This record gives sequence, C-alpha cells and structure tokens, in this order.
Amino acid sequence: MLSNFEFQNPEFFWVLLLIPVLAVWYFYKRNKITAQVKISSLKGFKTGSGLLARLRPILFVLRLLAIAFIITALARPRTVDVSTRTKTTRGIDIAIAIDVSASMLAKDLKPNRLEALKNVAAEFIRQRPNDRIGLIEYAGESYTRTPITSDKSIVLSSLNDIRYSSIIEGGTAIGMGLATSVNRLKDSKAVSKVIILMTDGVNNGGFIEPVTASELAQEFGIKVYTIGLGTNGTALSPVALRPDGSFQYGNIPVEIDESLLKEIAEKTGGLYFRATDNESLEEIYDEINKLEKTDVEEFKYTNYEEMFRPLVLLAGLLLLIEVVLRNTIFRSFI
Repeated sequence: MLSNFEFQNPEFFWVLLLIPVLAVWYFYKRNKITAQVKISSLKGFKTGSGLLARLRPILFVLRLLAIAFIITALARPRTVDVSTRTKTTRGIDIAIAIDVSASMLAKDLKPNRLEALKNVAAEFIRQRPNDRIGLIEYAGESYTRTPITSDKSIVLSSLNDIRYSSIIEGGTAIGMGLATSVNRLKDSKAVSKVIILMTDGVNNGGFIEPVTASELAQEFGIKVYTIGLGTNGTALSPVALRPDGSFQYGNIPVEIDESLLKEIAEKTGGLYFRATDNESLEEIYDEINKLEKTDVEEFKYTNYEEMFRPLVLLAGLLLLIEVVLRNTIFRSFI
C-alpha cells in the first residue's frame, strides 16, 4: 500500500522542527501566560492547583497538533496510481531458413551443427516477443515448417522438432530455401522483413538459383542475413550409412560458398557472418538481434489522489475546539 504513496513537497517537514521549540517555549512561559493577581498574603484562601489548571495545557497541545497537520498538508500527501500501455510502432517479420542436410550433423559444433543452431535460434526467438517469426527447412528441396506467426510457443515447438530426415531430398538447395522464405514474406505488411539464412555447404540442388532468389528478396524489400556454419579446415561429418541405419563419421573438408552468401547479403542490404563454433554462433544471433530492433512505444498514465484536504479539515477542527474551550470552560480561569 505504501509503495504508491508519496509527498509532493516533503521539504515542508522541516517546519516540524518548530514544534519542539514551541513546546520548550511554552514550558518556560506557562506561568506567565495566565493573568496574575498579587496580594500581600494568601491566608484565608484555599491553595492548591485545581483541575482546570492541570488541563489548561491541552489548549496548547491542540494548537501544536493543528500546526503539525497543516504542515503535513503543505507537504501534499497523495497516492499515485501508474498504469502503462505499450504500443508496437514498428513490427518485424522474420523467416529463419534452416539447412537440414546430412552435413548439419557434423560435430565441429557441440553436440552437432543442427542442435547448436536450434539452441541459439530458440533463444533468439524468445527475445523477439513483438515480432512474427516463421521457420523454413531446406536440403535438396525446401518447405515451410511454420508460417509467419506471432505465437512463439508454436514456433519454438516446431524448432525443437526439427530433425535430419532422409525423406527430404539430399543436397543443399540454398536458392530454394531462400525463395521459399521470400514467398512467405512477400505479402507481409510489416515495416521490416528479414530472412536469416544459414547453410554449411555450397548450392548443389534445387531449380532456383540463389542469385535469382536474392533478386526476388530485393524486389520485395526483404533483408537477408546469411550465416556460414562450420569450422575452418576439416570436421567430423557423416560419410556413410551403416547397415543399422546409423551414420559413419569421418573427417572431411568444410566447404562453404562464402562469396555467394556475401553476395546475397550485400544485394539485399543484410550482412554475412561466419560461425566456426558455438560461441561465435551465439554472438552472430546476438548481433542480428541488436541490428533488427522493434520500436515499442510506452504510454504511461498517472492518476494522483490528493490526501491533504482531510488534514486541513482536521487542523481546522482542532483550532475550533481550542477557541471554543478558551472562550467557555477556560474563559474565567485565572
């Protein structure tokens, strides 16, 4: 309750220091406040302090309380009710194109390229609460895993379910993956449209050339960030299938068509990145996250309820009681 209570002018509380000063003054001057009669002798008079004499200081106490309430009222006590409303003024639609070819099972990233990518992409998606995101899978062909949506739970669930599958035609059709992503974003009304395309190889499949797909992206105002995934040199990668269906691994050279990925990024206004390990992959997604910011406007509404009026009324009541007592009960008091 006190968390939304404040004093607008707390500096007035310094005036409260006058109250103990006034109390000390009254203590030393109390005998001179009332009228005095000097006579030569008190013989024949009943001596002793009466009840009114003992109660008279209550008048001064009432005045001090009234002063304290007035000072507190000047400090402007009030309750503050703050409500906020956010408005996304700039939305971004993002398509993440993921290479799911067999080479993505290479172990130069831990536990392998595909799993490392999924972990980093999941964190990226969680950090984009105001954007719509879709997933595209491609190998020798491509298809939409998840359409562009604002439901992050669906996107994250679909991302988690991505696996290598021999059902998809083998190879790496970069042009197909990019073209499918463009198709998902071309009709978007978002202010900014972005594709994050990742591959660990060279374009060796599909019937759409990557350059043609990048020209389509450029035409529809879609920015493409490309990521080359794989260590420098050789990597422990699948080279054959055993009779039981498991992969046999061997060290093979990592070949990434970096010139093509750079061309795609440059043509569409994006950037090219090279991820050689888990740490660099995380840094790349962090960098893209910083580059593609969604503008969120926050409106704050503050409602103040002033609390000084009851204090002023109470102070006035105390002063009234003092005046009434001074002019009735204590009027004839000597």
